[in-house]
Amino acid sequence: MVTRHACIAVALIAALPASGQVDLLVGEKVSHSVGFYRADGVRIVSIPVGKHPHELALSADGKRLYVSDNGMLWMTDPGEGGNTISIIDITQRKKIGAIDLGTYRRPHGLDLDPRSDRLVVTVENPDGLLLVDPATRKIVRFYELKGGVPHMVRFSADGEWAYCSNTKTGTLAAIRLATGEIKPIAVGARPQGSVLSKDGTLLYVTNSDGNSISIVDTRKQQVIGTIATGKGPGRIWLTPDEKQLVYNLQPGEAVGFADVRSRKQIATVALPGPPLSFNLSPDGRMGFAGVQSLDKICVVSIAERKVVRVFDTPKGAGPDAIIALR
Repeated sequence: MVTRHACIAVALIAALPASGQVDLLVGEKVSHSVGFYRADGVRIVSIPVGKHPHELALSADGKRLYVSDNGMLWMTDPGEGGNTISIIDITQRKKIGAIDLGTYRRPHGLDLDPRSDRLVVTVENPDGLLLVDPATRKIVRFYELKGGVPHMVRFSADGEWAYCSNTKTGTLAAIRLATGEIKPIAVGARPQGSVLSKDGTLLYVTNSDGNSISIVDTRKQQVIGTIATGKGPGRIWLTPDEKQLVYNLQPGEAVGFADVRSRKQIATVALPGPPLSFNLSPDGRMGFAGVQSLDKICVVSIAERKVVRVFDTPKGAGPDAIIALR
C-alpha cells in the first residue's frame, strides 16, 4: 500500500544530478526488488529486498523507504510467507536494513504517521495489525482484528486511529491504537484501498468484489454513502482539489474516475492489462498504474483522462506498488 506523504521526498530527490533524477519508486514484486525510475521509463537502479514485496511507504522526512516483504506473490497463495520490512536509503540508493517481525508473517499494507514516525502494517499470518517503531526496528503492539485477511491500512488524520480493510469479512476495522479498542464497520465485498479527505472526516474505501466505494464518516465511524464503480476497484486517491476520486480497476483493466459531489463514476480509461496498483503524482496531474502481468507501467493524464505513456520494466520484474515523486 503507498502513503499520502510521498510528496515529502520531492525536495530531497531534486538535489540529485539530472542524469540520475528519480521520478518513480516501483515495487518489482516478481523479481523481489525496488526499482528507481525516471519519468521516461529508464530504470536507474534496482535494489534487492525480501521475497515478493507488496507495498511501499516513505518516512516522514522522505529519506527512507519501507517495503513490506510479503513472501507470497498473491494474497490467496497458501504458505508461511515472509516476516520482514526492508528499509531503503533513498539518497544512497541501497538497502540499509530490515525490521524483523518475528512470528508475524506475510506483511502487506503500510501507512506512516508523520507525527510519531511510526508505521502500521497488516499481517496475514496470523491475521492482524502491527504498530511498529522504525527508529528502534521493534514491534510496539499487535492488534487482533475482528475480521479476516487484513489487506490495506490507513492512519486517521490525528494518528489516533487506524482503519484496516478486512477482505474476507467485508469489514473495515477501526482501531484506537492507544487502547486497542476495535470497531468493525460493515462496508462492501472484499474491501481494499482507502484514502482520507484533507480534513480527515471522510474515508473512501474500495470494495473490489462489490464494485463500489464506501464513504465512511470517521467521526461517526459509519458508512454514509456508496459509489458504484467499474469492475474490481483496488487502490484509490483523491485529486488535490478533492473533486474526483481516481482508482485502478484490476479485472476491468482500466482506471476509473468518480465525481465526489454527485457520488457517481463519470469516466474510465482503458489500459493494456489488469492494473494491480495506482498512484497519483504529488500535483495530481498524472496517475501511474502497474500492470504486473505485462511488466508495464501506464501513465495517465488526469485532466485529459487518457493514457499518455506506457513503458516497459525489465522482463519478469512484475511492477506493482508505485510512489510518484514528481
